[in-house]
Amino acid sequence: MQSENISVRDPGLSPDGTVARAPAARTIIVGISGASGSGKTLVAKTILTEAGAGRVCLLGEDAYYRNLDDIPAHLRERRNFDHPDCLDHDLLCQHLAVLKSGGTVEIPQYDYATYQRLPNTTIIGGKSLILVEGILLFADHRLRDLLDIKIYIDTPLDICLLRRLRRDTVERGRNVETVMHQYEETVRPMYLQFIEPSKRYADLIVPRGGKNRIAIDLIKTKLVEFATVG
Repeated sequence: MQSENISVRDPGLSPDGTVARAPAARTIIVGISGASGSGKTLVAKTILTEAGAGRVCLLGEDAYYRNLDDIPAHLRERRNFDHPDCLDHDLLCQHLAVLKSGGTVEIPQYDYATYQRLPNTTIIGGKSLILVEGILLFADHRLRDLLDIKIYIDTPLDICLLRRLRRDTVERGRNVETVMHQYEETVRPMYLQFIEPSKRYADLIVPRGGKNRIAIDLIKTKLVEFATVG
């Protein structure tokens, strides 16, 4: 019996014999949102640490607060920092578009004690997985369009308040009275007006924030798979 002619090709070559390029892994941008103090930063940092900084980078929406150096210092703390207008979403959208294309950007650094941008910046980019965390990410349709995956951290407001109180007094140099006044006047009302309604845009809702190890492990595994396969 005549044997069949079997053609064997080097998997590293294209049909025409030239070197075949492996498809580049695409850049995945994941938005993690929820109330202030919900645990979204902990979730994002846990994924960053366990997935590896070699393929993942993290940026926070609050780095994009508008610079208030043109406003007298005693008036700055009266601004509503939980309204979308206080954030430079135009710049954030520009940066996410660059990161999505594989480029690098200079992230602003914000001083929460003086409500001003610092002169130095942080350079990030060149990663296959970009994590973005912030309270108002899903409230802006332009940001939603740039996010490949949207995760909402759903945590009871009383727990969020306790976490915010601890963070703002210890890490940001605020006093208890100022934190509570801000919560009553702007934080809670803006949560009800903008943040909680934006939950409907989420692809995944995670209860208990950074304490939900099962959810974090599942999310981390799937995100790394997405970023690697392309």
